[in-house]
Amino acid sequence: MRVLFVVQGEGRGHLTQAISLEKLLRENGHEVVEVLVGKSETRRLPGFFIRSIQAPIKHMVSPNFLPTRANRRANLSRSVMYSLLKLPEYYESMCYINRRIRETGADLVINFYELLTGLTYFFFRPAPPLICIGHQYLFLHKDFRMPKKNRCASFLMNMFTRLTSLGASRRLALSFRAMKDDEKHRLSIIPPLLRQEVFEQEPTSGEYIHGYMVNSGFSEYVSRWHKEHPEVPLRFFWDHWEEEPIRKIDDTLWFYQLDDHEFLRQMAGCKAYASTAGFESICEAMYLGKPILMVPAHIEQECNAYDATLGGGGIIDEGFNLDKLLAFAETFRPDPVFCTWVRSSRYIILNEMEKYVAHDSMQEMYMVEEYV
Repeated sequence: MRVLFVVQGEGRGHLTQAISLEKLLRENGHEVVEVLVGKSETRRLPGFFIRSIQAPIKHMVSPNFLPTRANRRANLSRSVMYSLLKLPEYYESMCYINRRIRETGADLVINFYELLTGLTYFFFRPAPPLICIGHQYLFLHKDFRMPKKNRCASFLMNMFTRLTSLGASRRLALSFRAMKDDEKHRLSIIPPLLRQEVFEQEPTSGEYIHGYMVNSGFSEYVSRWHKEHPEVPLRFFWDHWEEEPIRKIDDTLWFYQLDDHEFLRQMAGCKAYASTAGFESICEAMYLGKPILMVPAHIEQECNAYDATLGGGGIIDEGFNLDKLLAFAETFRPDPVFCTWVRSSRYIILNEMEKYVAHDSMQEMYMVEEYV
């Protein structure tokens, strides 16, 4: 089976999911022919992704959330206005996706929450079946309960999620826990898609707090807390490419450029984890048994954080108040059921991939027989 990936390049979650799935497919005799990554001019691909993906990587311009002027949370209105100005470029990107699907001879397209993939399938109707993977598809599930605040933003996010999966044969919803499939929305519930490196870590309980912030403006919160608690070691990763690889503020506060091997190593040895609530890193911390503080940067991360709290995986805060995290860590207990669920992912996900390709091929065979 020849597979083409299209990946939304914002943050690290979709990128690490693509790395994991490519490895799984290759180990089972399938070929990932190409990886198309949608990104803005303000982001660059992390080195860990470029090093880890074996298939050729190609870039295209695609929509993404723009941060507020303080570079913390996403600015929805600013993001929409900017995207409207970029529509001609986005149309070119859709033409490019359609052309690459055809020229690579892909039997299957897997979309990691890239908006332009769904729109490509709506306007151009490529032949290969489309499967969409992401935690966001869980929010469409009939039994999922959204956070009660921000109803308008929740509606817009779900509309965006539907647009990413226009024309999809199946939506694979990554979930913290097992749930029944939702056939009305063509949803299969699958475990988090963690990379092999996560399973190879040996968790220990260190003295430092580990963290990740998708927008570097959150560093002001961390620095402010650090001034009041200089005795607590802090090691935070950020997307701040203008800085040096490691920025040492003093003996107990360090900021790191995003390097995924170092990120996982430090997560495995930390006392607790603070994050802007990206699904992937929350799952990694939960699997490694770490208490979590989540500071959502936009509505999608608000849903991630809310969902994680339902299973006792962490707590939510508006601005990296690490006192709350340290207090939570005193009573936190890891969830062994979550670890079992995660370890079942390889079989479940591969079965879904092969099932829908086989189903599509069978339909084509029947169509040919009927025509003859």
